[in-house]
Amino acid sequence: MHIEFIGAAQEVTGSCHLVKVGRSRILLDCGLVQGNGKAKDGEANAADFPFDPASIDAVVLSHSHLDHCGRIPLLVKQGFKGKIYTQRACQEMCRVMYMDAAHIQERDAFTQNRKRERKHLPPIEPLFTVEDAEKALKHFRGMDYENPLQVAEGITATLFDAGHILGSSIVQLDVDDNEGHQRRILFTGDLGHAGAPILRNPTFLKHADVVLMESTYGGRCHRSWEDSFQEMAEVLKEAREGGGNLLIPAFAVGRTQELLYLFAKHYKAWEMHHWQIFLDSPMAIEATEVYAHHSDLYDAETRKLWAKHQYKNLLPNLTITRTPEESMEINQHKQGAIIIAGSGMCEGGRIRHHLKNHVWRPGNHLIFVGFQARNTLGRRLVEGAQTIKLWGEEIEVAAKIHTINGFSAHADQKGLIDWYRQIENSPPLLLVHGEEEAQQALIAAIQPWTQARAPEPGDRLDLVTPSAPLQKAQQPEN
Repeated sequence: MHIEFIGAAQEVTGSCHLVKVGRSRILLDCGLVQGNGKAKDGEANAADFPFDPASIDAVVLSHSHLDHCGRIPLLVKQGFKGKIYTQRACQEMCRVMYMDAAHIQERDAFTQNRKRERKHLPPIEPLFTVEDAEKALKHFRGMDYENPLQVAEGITATLFDAGHILGSSIVQLDVDDNEGHQRRILFTGDLGHAGAPILRNPTFLKHADVVLMESTYGGRCHRSWEDSFQEMAEVLKEAREGGGNLLIPAFAVGRTQELLYLFAKHYKAWEMHHWQIFLDSPMAIEATEVYAHHSDLYDAETRKLWAKHQYKNLLPNLTITRTPEESMEINQHKQGAIIIAGSGMCEGGRIRHHLKNHVWRPGNHLIFVGFQARNTLGRRLVEGAQTIKLWGEEIEVAAKIHTINGFSAHADQKGLIDWYRQIENSPPLLLVHGEEEAQQALIAAIQPWTQARAPEPGDRLDLVTPSAPLQKAQQPEN
């Protein structure tokens, strides 16, 4: 029995790990590659899987962000016939994510094909369509936390709250190859930032034979929540006094809901009544409604607040803009507007239109409250780009850029180490879902407790002897 590391190996996106136990083969996640540039992303995501999709018995999905779940419709399209197990709220959220992504894929393919037709080039197909997404969703089976379920012969999965986004899970696999070897695998998915608004803290677990742990922020520590709240208050005050607008590129699932909650909670202290707040992301609107359906997954403070109010009533100055026409009307506001729009890394969505209209104005402000992967527009802005290119037009960056890393939904270096140290006997640790620099920093920091490793794509871990050196896959798994 072994684990093969296929995606999110020394990079942050494309989470996918193949677990083989006896005759059973399952995937942990099956996500999109993002942040390598649209052309390269498209090539990577459309490439053949390094295994036969029909040979996979099941998928166990940690959460609904597309870099963890976004290739599942393609997996089904190419022959996967098994079930996809995930937490019930995640199952509901995946419908929101897939429908939005499919519409974008179809629209982009239509636009590209109009151009290709004029050049006498063959048409391209979307990575997956709405129909493909619907077919994939029929394979989903919702699970409750802490309720073991056999997902394949010799493999039992138990989900625990990861505290990252609604329905996110730490996956525990108990495996038995019927040859005298039993092992427990812990896969963190994306581990949450303790103390985050709305959600409960990540679950601490005690026992494992091997751990696959994310490492997105393995090289840094977040500011405290108190300092981050103070920083947000200062940025809001600066922007208000400067007389401009405030743009927030926000991930539709997780970060948007946290921002709305915090704006409501600190409504008086942050003087939110001075602002007109626009939630300008159809997917974020739908995701917020899914959050409203699952108050049982909130922390105690949020349950108390949201039991009395729906999110629409918490902020009297919140405007929800669903249609493109409503979104365009926002541009009439030259000051006093907070615009929350997707996508979180500025790689698509309505935020790009707002950047085009506002980023060149010196009085405006742009706040990043989440991780920006390499080669994304968000990363370039955070790193101080003087100009950006949108739809072929070079646009000056005059708005003031702010980064509030304390709002991250990922555990930082200390959080990752603290979570790992709760596990008895310091089992072998494999770092995934992180850039190489962050992983090396975490490896150095965690050395007093264990010898961590960062697998490369195609590396295999022998689960019979998980402390042995990693092996290279000699050929694709078929």
